[in-house]
Amino acid sequence: MINMIKQRLRCIESFLKTPHARTQPRPRPLKTVQDVLDLLEEQVAAVRAAPWAEPIEKARAIASLAGVARRVIEDSVLADRIEMLEAVLGQRKDPKP
Repeated sequence: MINMIKQRLRCIESFLKTPHARTQPRPRPLKTVQDVLDLLEEQVAAVRAAPWAEPIEKARAIASLAGVARRVIEDSVLADRIEMLEAVLGQRKDPKP
């Protein structure tokens, strides 16, 4: 029990000594799919680098972020397909003479 407490204290000290852990991330506009995917990738890297988190906590957080990334990619693919269909349907309505 004492060893576990000492280990947790070392993790907390490590966290507090790390300069990047205390800096605030800069605000980032999320206007495109790539912006969202870049943010998710950055957050996955931050979770992996977190010294205070247990492996199972990291796995849960990464799984959640991966699920969001998957939905973003799926929605992007669907939006591209809808756009292509609209373009084809627009050409059918306005046949060239």
